[in-house]
Amino acid sequence: MSKTAITALAVMAVAGTTLALAPLAVADGMGGGRGGERMFSTTLNPVPTNNVTGSGTASIELEGNEATVTINASGLLGGVPHAQHIHIDGMGRCPTASEAGTHNGKTSMSTSDGMKAYGMIGTSLTTSGDTTPTSALAVTRFPMGSSFHYSRTIHVTDDVVASIRKNNAVIVVHGIDYDGSGKFTNVLGASELDPKLPQVATAPALCGALQAGGKGGIHAGAGGSQEQLTTGLTAAGAVLLIGGAGALALRRRKTADAV
Repeated sequence: MSKTAITALAVMAVAGTTLALAPLAVADGMGGGRGGERMFSTTLNPVPTNNVTGSGTASIELEGNEATVTINASGLLGGVPHAQHIHIDGMGRCPTASEAGTHNGKTSMSTSDGMKAYGMIGTSLTTSGDTTPTSALAVTRFPMGSSFHYSRTIHVTDDVVASIRKNNAVIVVHGIDYDGSGKFTNVLGASELDPKLPQVATAPALCGALQAGGKGGIHAGAGGSQEQLTTGLTAAGAVLLIGGAGALALRRRKTADAV
């Protein structure tokens, strides 16, 4: 191989490395601001004062106004539906014990008690059909059981998208077993949302404030995915290897010429 060819190979290797690392720069936040975020996630924790021992996780991937919502929950009351929603226009957080009220003479957190913290319902995370606030209590279209996996791609409104991007959206899963009876009872009286339902059926069980951040440890502001990072790193490694081989060949040729 001529010196000219080897030199060209080395230059191409350097240029290729720069191009291969470009996806990493985008994934590290150089490719756009908060408006470019796609992944938002949270840990779902028990709402204080409601005697809940469950837990869960939730994530939302945005593509314009299309949202792929994934929720995994466990440790909840079995055999009953669990309403779940994206709450917006509040303080973007979950309620604290000090915000609980008194219901039927007992301290507990109702949906209304927590609204200052997490806001109003922006989207009803139903298993089928309508997802607007109108379906907030569509009990036949929410996940059932003590544990469930929920995944659905839905259309969300502009205000919901804006709240998610501003880290002002909160996922809330409802339905509690306040008295440990293993069923919905009237221990806390009637729900303030619908007097036909017991308070325990609509009281918040799990809550988590959504934060920007992708899967696989991509930090807030990334705007990329783990797949992009892996692809970029693999390509960069391959090009660096080629560049190293070219440089080694160039040094060997120079040594040979000197001899």
